[in-house]
Amino acid sequence: MNTRLVLATSLLMASGLITGCGGTDPGSSASRPAAPQATERSKDFGDYVLHYNALTTDQLPAEVARNFGITRSKSRAMLNIVMIRKEVGTLGHSVTGTVTAKATNLTGQLKNLELRPLTEGDATYYIGTIQVADGEVLIFDIDATPDGSSTSMSVRLQQQFFTR
Repeated sequence: MNTRLVLATSLLMASGLITGCGGTDPGSSASRPAAPQATERSKDFGDYVLHYNALTTDQLPAEVARNFGITRSKSRAMLNIVMIRKEVGTLGHSVTGTVTAKATNLTGQLKNLELRPLTEGDATYYIGTIQVADGEVLIFDIDATPDGSSTSMSVRLQQQFFTR
């Protein structure tokens, strides 16, 4: 099975598989948008669409996790980000660029999250994994800029994780 298709499907379908904690963003700064509802997993930025999702890694198919060196666990979360350049008559094309993210819990503690690009064929995903506790809520601040573009895309995602 094509691992790119499985990873993309996991990204897009995970919003229906996980329970999110959407709503307003606690302690937000004025420069950041409010956290989206659990079903919102993309944002349109004109010529680009930023897709993003967070899920526990046990939800990934074993083949995908093995192929990309991801440890499957209920207590590990994965943040997955894809930048798509819109092209008329197509679903768009994945593009590369600079993508950063930080994760904080509701007490404001910064959690270490390093993103790495995964490229397969013409698709590029930016993923990072992080330890999570049962019921923990994390706020992800994501910044992405496609190569060769001045379009800066920033989103905030608030997600609750259940490990039991």
